[in-house]
Amino acid sequence: MATWIDGKAQADALRETVADAVGRLVDQRGLLPGLAVILVGDDPASQVYVRRKGQHAREVGMRSFEHALPTATSQAMLLERIAGLNRDPRVHGILVQLPLPAHIDPEAVIHAIDPAKDVDGFHPLNAGALAVGGEGLVPCTPLGCVQLLKSQLGELAGQHAVVLGRSRIVGRPLASLLLREDCTVTVAHSRTPDPATICRQGDILVAAAGRPGLVRDDWVKPGATVIDVGITRLEDGDSRRLVGDVDAVSVSRVAGALTPVPGGVGPMTIACLLHNTLVAACRQLGLPDPPPSARAIAPRDGLPLTHPHG
Repeated sequence: MATWIDGKAQADALRETVADAVGRLVDQRGLLPGLAVILVGDDPASQVYVRRKGQHAREVGMRSFEHALPTATSQAMLLERIAGLNRDPRVHGILVQLPLPAHIDPEAVIHAIDPAKDVDGFHPLNAGALAVGGEGLVPCTPLGCVQLLKSQLGELAGQHAVVLGRSRIVGRPLASLLLREDCTVTVAHSRTPDPATICRQGDILVAAAGRPGLVRDDWVKPGATVIDVGITRLEDGDSRRLVGDVDAVSVSRVAGALTPVPGGVGPMTIACLLHNTLVAACRQLGLPDPPPSARAIAPRDGLPLTHPHG
């Protein structure tokens, strides 16, 4: 059975690291990092995500600025709110919760955020810096994936990593991060002929295609480390469950290590958002970056027979 990569434990450890660094910043520099999150509309899932981000920010000692705007908010009004946060010295990180209402252009919103405060890492200047190996803020989910891989494998150099999916949020930036770690990287996507054969070549396989249960045991190299980024809510009558892009029951019989859904990449994404906010605050004050990762957490041996996927 595959080893279970506990994303929640890794995220808890990273938040501890962030909280310690925030405490030192406050004591030594009088700097209190601040995270501003903007939500437009009343999407229930987005409301939950925003509350959770604010709660975690406060738990590590940061300021949390939560801006809930009505669905009818115009694009001009949203851009004006972002401009105000760009100027606010108490705010070191800005995140606009996606998706946005249909009348607002997400590209205009992403471009409006000061790149130095773009803790989502989506601004073209940050995306470009990542692509060319420069210094910028890195998207949270890919950053969390790399931290989970390092917690399991240590050094990643020389590993063949296959990334299934090419979105600008996960697939593309993750490929760049893995190249930085000296992996050999292959990106497979919806137009890739015979993606199963490509995926089977990876010592590392990251599934970020957005198709539940796509990756089965015959897609995975024996002993590979599998990171499942996908998350889909399935409803069966009155019951609901979250599933990933990986069919964990079959893949657990082949893989060497595997992340669960839920409890894998998701917790790390929020922890990396806090880390990015801390990095942004330090850079805005001209201080060195904080440590890039938390202490290692020993993985649990063996995947439970009763798995969250069923």
